[in-house]
Amino acid sequence: MHDSTSISTSISISTPNANPLLDFAGMPRFADIRPEHVEPAIRGLIDENRALIERLTADPATPSWDGFVAPMEEAGERLGRAWGVVGHLHSVFDVPEWREAYNAMLPEISRFYAEVGQDLALFEKYKALHDSAEFATLSPVRQRILEHALRDFRLSGAELPDAQKPRFQEIQEEQSQLAAKFSENLLDATNAHAEWITDESGLSGIPDDARQAARAAAEAEAEGKEGWKFTLQMPSYLPVMQYADDRELRARMYRAYATRASELGNPELDNGPLIGRILALRDEEARMLGYRNFAEVSLVPKMADTPEQVLGFLRDLAAKAKPFAEKDLEELKAFAKAELGLDTLEPWDVAYASEKLREKRYAYSDQEVKQYFPEPKVLDGLFGVIRALYRVDILPDEAPSWDPDVRFFRIEKEGANGPELVGHFYLDLHARSTKRGGAWMDSARSRHRNTWGSDTPVAYLVCNFPGPVGGKPATFTHDDVLTLFHECGHGLHHLLTQVDELAVSGIHGVEWDAVELPSQFMENFCWEWDVLQGMTAHVDTGEPLPRALYDKMIAAKNFQSGMQTVRQLEFSMFDLRLHGEVEASAGPVAIERVMALLDEVRREVAVMIPPAWHRFPHSFSHIFAGGYAAGYYSYKWAEVLSADAFAAFEEAGAGKGSLLDPETGERFWREILAVGGSRPALESFKAFRGREPRVDALLRHSGMVAQA
Repeated sequence: MHDSTSISTSISISTPNANPLLDFAGMPRFADIRPEHVEPAIRGLIDENRALIERLTADPATPSWDGFVAPMEEAGERLGRAWGVVGHLHSVFDVPEWREAYNAMLPEISRFYAEVGQDLALFEKYKALHDSAEFATLSPVRQRILEHALRDFRLSGAELPDAQKPRFQEIQEEQSQLAAKFSENLLDATNAHAEWITDESGLSGIPDDARQAARAAAEAEAEGKEGWKFTLQMPSYLPVMQYADDRELRARMYRAYATRASELGNPELDNGPLIGRILALRDEEARMLGYRNFAEVSLVPKMADTPEQVLGFLRDLAAKAKPFAEKDLEELKAFAKAELGLDTLEPWDVAYASEKLREKRYAYSDQEVKQYFPEPKVLDGLFGVIRALYRVDILPDEAPSWDPDVRFFRIEKEGANGPELVGHFYLDLHARSTKRGGAWMDSARSRHRNTWGSDTPVAYLVCNFPGPVGGKPATFTHDDVLTLFHECGHGLHHLLTQVDELAVSGIHGVEWDAVELPSQFMENFCWEWDVLQGMTAHVDTGEPLPRALYDKMIAAKNFQSGMQTVRQLEFSMFDLRLHGEVEASAGPVAIERVMALLDEVRREVAVMIPPAWHRFPHSFSHIFAGGYAAGYYSYKWAEVLSADAFAAFEEAGAGKGSLLDPETGERFWREILAVGGSRPALESFKAFRGREPRVDALLRHSGMVAQA
């Protein structure tokens, strides 16, 4: 059935002395994998793929799915799995040896993928299958995969003249290297700064758990140090900005954070030149492909049709949100002046003053709520929501990992003959100096059928929350809980797929501006009383979250939602216009032009303007080191879909006391999560909701509905 059985099948089965990166029989062998394994494994897999492509393209026969697409996918999947482990370790264990191993092979892997995308003979084989009699006999899913493959070949430069292909390939390689360097600079710059407090009076206002973590950080220094060490890692930085009474400390921390990886810090870590070069390369790529700008290229595989359509969506939302944002800011300024004595509200005062205003207005603080969210109870609650919605079990399991802190779980569902394995996931929750910032889900293995059976999916769920201190379990803010549910939503999209075709199983093949639907959807449950009852227990007393405190949280749910919304719109519009309006035909884009555009966007939508020395673009890794270039708007676009989808649970749960409705959950699984990218996202949404999406639920959930 498959020609791929002749391709180095020996690497599919582990042997005692085999390179552990080439063992695909089970979970990645993190206990055995070393940096020196990277080059031979990846080179060998690249050679295997090249040999297969050469053989398949030389065959004069009309290609078939089983004889052509299947072996291509299987060989490509092995390379993707192995390189995925390397990339994952580069993100979560970024020590010099792994950084060197990753960067040494990055040009090679980028060159290979660029070659494949431009291989005209390979492109012609896919077209021949698409145009053959077999195409009509293929399932709609396989037909969609072929159509996407042809689209991706065109976007990869397959139809370019031969004379232009080497330059296009160089562009892809350099972009990969620049993205990696951008991320590394940001991590190094984040780790480079610390604020040392030696006088305990300087800790005024800072919560005890943050103080304990800072003390532990100081003790962890070589030879141990006196005092307290605060860093720019979010679990350390945020409590200072929210609670520290020392305004000068907040100002220093804010400036250090705002100027990370810029010319205002270590010049060797300045991302400004990288930004200019990345933009120039993207612009050159777009023009070579016949598009006006990179924004148009970015939207080809997305739900949205044109940059103008997206910009219209963002501006319409901004027009609705800005009056609420202006009201939020005026209230904050008035409070800061009257209650805190701050005649001028500076950016480093905003988080501090906002927390004080929230405490005064709603009589509670984030720190108070945090005590009710110890990590074990939060995980129990999260898993309970998943069980209730989808009737699956989440159970502890064992597998090698990259850090002792990492946990491993399996998901099972009840089948006709007993429990059936659905998938596995790793959970890496706590911040480390060797882990890049933020939170994300990534694929360790995707569901698909292959020549040796069927693989169940495996996911990485990674966050940067504070770890345990003082002998107590870690406690999470409610925002942390939202983040955990968000990433778990991505994980469920990957893990609960029921599609066996690799190219569209799980999150694969899902339009980028729809991929946030399941993640943002999950966040909604963090506001439900019946959910919070089951996932809260005071870290000291074990008491569940009091109803009175919950009512205050709900009253404050949309506190400053106007300001938060315009901030996201600012990022989205900046990203879209940067990739749609800034021409780079003359070479690298001067950082001054980038900053000038950001200032222009802020004048249109922002209400709080940062200082002139703020260097936000230099740390905007979503668009310069991630997959969100000209796509950051996806968060808001998908938020419309997710709010509307959650409204179905609100409707089903009306009068029942719980929104955890298993029938609606089963439908959400069947129509959204299960189908992955096997059909257009809009079709999936309409299959679940029975109609086109509406913005009403988002505005209602955000408290941005004009009062009558």
